[in-house]
Amino acid sequence: MTVAAALPNRALVLGIALVGVLAFIALLTAALGGSHAAIILLGYRDATPAGYPFVYPFTIQNLLHLFLAAGLGELYLRGQAARREQVFLREGLLPEDNETVLQSRDLPAIRRRVAGRSDGEHGFLPGLVELCVLQFQASRSVDQTVSVLTSALELLSERVELRYSLLRYIVWVIPTIGFIGTVVGISLSLTQLDASHPDLNRVTAALGMAFYTTLVALVESALLVLLLHLVQTREERAVNDAGRYVLTNLINRLYAGGDSPAEG
Repeated sequence: MTVAAALPNRALVLGIALVGVLAFIALLTAALGGSHAAIILLGYRDATPAGYPFVYPFTIQNLLHLFLAAGLGELYLRGQAARREQVFLREGLLPEDNETVLQSRDLPAIRRRVAGRSDGEHGFLPGLVELCVLQFQASRSVDQTVSVLTSALELLSERVELRYSLLRYIVWVIPTIGFIGTVVGISLSLTQLDASHPDLNRVTAALGMAFYTTLVALVESALLVLLLHLVQTREERAVNDAGRYVLTNLINRLYAGGDSPAEG
């Protein structure tokens, strides 16, 4: 079984996340009705003001919830990928005792153990082990193998960073949408102001509803930033742990000589 086959299907996870948030919005609507909480969380209004473009359920808040669901789905995928990488460290792919020394004749068995378990995107540890084994078999040089390992770890770190580009966009776009909703709300509130007979209560209430979109957006963005930091740290740690494992249990055991090393 390949690593890719063991990971959740991306389209399925995102689809479940979006369906889940739609069900959540429907439940909140039924539970909160026309309460003040429904106005804040959902942008729900019993009567939409004239000229207001966001008619329930097509509100800024609900759009923010959809982006939040997409972000949470993506975070779940990244978290599962990080968990899968940590599993490899517990499989004992390399000798972990204090006595074993590896020579060229020992490496084909190790390579067969990790073959097909890395697809270029996932399977950090099997990929690093196979790469280092191939390099040592080709060069019989521990120094060159260490150099290849270092370069591979740098590439893996950059690859992990790129995987979070969509999440960073979602984290950016959520508060942006919230600000847009606030600006639109303020503009519409001011256009409805009658200079000759100003109704300040009506204006301040409308302004309050306009700022709710930014409030919801900032809260959801803060939540995503926290979760993104935790999950990305876990995946980056998986890269570091894989590199240390290969260095400790493969590189440091390699013996380039033709005969077995003398026992001390």
